[in-house]
Amino acid sequence: MSDVLPPVLEIVGRIPLQGEVRISGAKNSALVILTGTLLCGEDCHIRNVPRLMDVESMMEILTFFGLKIQRQGDTLDVDARHITQSSAPYELVSKLRASFFAIGPLLARLGVARVPLPGGCAIGARPVDLHVRGLREMGAHVHIEHGVVHAVVPGSSRRLKGAKIYLDFPSVGATETLMMAATLAEGDTTIENAAQEPEVVDLANFCRAMGAKIRGAGTNTIQIVGVPRLHAVDWSIVPDRIEAGTFLVAGAITQSEISIFPVVPDHLTAVVAKLEEMGHRIVQDGLNRLRIVPTDCPQAVDIETLPFPGFPTDMQAQFLALMTLAEGNSVVTETVFENRMRHVAELKRMGANIRLRGNNALISGVPLLSGAPVMSSDLRASAALVLAGLAAEGKTLVQGLHHLDRGYDRLDRKLQGLGAQIRRLETPEELAHIPQLALKEI
Repeated sequence: MSDVLPPVLEIVGRIPLQGEVRISGAKNSALVILTGTLLCGEDCHIRNVPRLMDVESMMEILTFFGLKIQRQGDTLDVDARHITQSSAPYELVSKLRASFFAIGPLLARLGVARVPLPGGCAIGARPVDLHVRGLREMGAHVHIEHGVVHAVVPGSSRRLKGAKIYLDFPSVGATETLMMAATLAEGDTTIENAAQEPEVVDLANFCRAMGAKIRGAGTNTIQIVGVPRLHAVDWSIVPDRIEAGTFLVAGAITQSEISIFPVVPDHLTAVVAKLEEMGHRIVQDGLNRLRIVPTDCPQAVDIETLPFPGFPTDMQAQFLALMTLAEGNSVVTETVFENRMRHVAELKRMGANIRLRGNNALISGVPLLSGAPVMSSDLRASAALVLAGLAAEGKTLVQGLHHLDRGYDRLDRKLQGLGAQIRRLETPEELAHIPQLALKEI
């Protein structure tokens, strides 16, 4: 058993921040667009790709399928001419839930796919039954055996057939999987009660740039007319609205004026509305730039997570951290994932006054948080603990950085650029001065 300690973020709190930060490409958009390159029989030039562990995992999976990928900075060149495998090994797919989305493009391109059931953050049940049901309605024979989804399109053409599909829930993953599958299907496909998230729109626009015929992305009804093939594309990923929201909260929780760019303001409507309800002012300084002018007396607000355009579940943890220091009582209700409140126990270690009742967090604002050793439980929880550490008195040690690195492009460096006293401790020498009791007690 290894005695090597995992890296830790050390944060000295209550340091004012100032300046501007560049927002990276959207994680959730980049991952699905990378799976979308499986649809293309030519070259794909993808720009504004964030440097994330999840992106690296997706590149590894696509390389296993036979695609050739080269990275230069934030740009990926993907040669998708040859797919040599129609199945993915469990050890790769288990790292990354989004890898399951490859089943749609593989079926559309090859007529056969074998993909293990997915992994990812343990934030609740995210079943793939909507994906499977939709693919069956498009003519695929699908069964699940020993944890692997086996799908094949019968007939000599091996092409899926257009269908009218209704989703019981506006699942982003199912919408994206079925939309990609439909681009190369025979005939017309309609997806009703579709997800409306900006990442769905970005994927649709990417597919359209390759020659797909898609209408209605961004509404609850998407219509796709299948085409025989797609062609080469040059595409830039949209800015990450969750990273942008996280930095706005960083400004709010530290009472610091921060500018963020590039952003798409319409993607942040719900987040901005809640920050303004608290008393913060959000200024649009240009088409793609926002600035937070924080209040020194933030007021409590209630939040309920909902599919887009509602308040995003991926911002729930960050806002819950913010609410711990607001004046008054707040209720945060999680309606999307049933197991996404595990950061509450860690925030309470820092002095937060929070009670859990089912999927509700009841928060009474306190004057001050105190630095403490804390452990990340998932991607967005890790961001919430970093935010709390920035506002807390004293020193906070955040463990579980593999979660943070899955979805934030060099968050610690960007915060350093704003003046935060935050550093990543990785070497044995750096970790040696941390009391071992502080790490073991988590």
